[in-house]
Amino acid sequence: MKIALIGATGFVGTPVLAELLSRGHQVTVLARNPGKLTAQPGLTVVQADALDAAQVAKAAAGHDAVISAYNPGWTEPRIGEIFLQATHAIFAGVKQSGVKRFLMVGGAGSLFVAPGVQLVDTPEFPAEYKVAAGAARDALNLIQKETSLDWTFLSPAMLLNPGVRTGKYRLGADAPLWAEGGAPGSISVQDMAVAIVDEIETPKHIQKRFTVAN
Repeated sequence: MKIALIGATGFVGTPVLAELLSRGHQVTVLARNPGKLTAQPGLTVVQADALDAAQVAKAAAGHDAVISAYNPGWTEPRIGEIFLQATHAIFAGVKQSGVKRFLMVGGAGSLFVAPGVQLVDTPEFPAEYKVAAGAARDALNLIQKETSLDWTFLSPAMLLNPGVRTGKYRLGADAPLWAEGGAPGSISVQDMAVAIVDEIETPKHIQKRFTVAN
């Protein structure tokens, strides 16, 4: 497949790019700084800003799917504001591009731990991640109103860590997946990349949110 990938140099995007290329897909990376990426077979890098809908549309046109693993960076003081700006631009750009299939990586904060209670609103949720998690929840609320795209929104497990690729994961919907004994569920970012590419290759969550854990 021909896949356009946004956020390919980030924590999630880096293993997603590796997983896509390892399976033989042709990947176009939209990058503000193309020099950060090393040339590889199957990889095309296009200079494009995720905050500019027109640039997103131009770069994404002609692809089978668009994956967004965009994150402004955890050290960005305006992370929530910029994430939402990019969300609006990416949504608009994908729609303008004519590509129907779109997968967005969000956060675990919008998962429901009880009826009407999302993880981000619980006292245990880390304060330093609340702004970003709130923005990702807003992005989910926006995409759930979208009817013209075959969208999928992925919330990771509560604990997302660097690790190894096992190729195995459990699927959930709108509630967190828990580990044995009631501990928070976790997943390696490499296995989350497997789940993302599996969903692109064999869609099971069209116009739905899902979550994954090991």
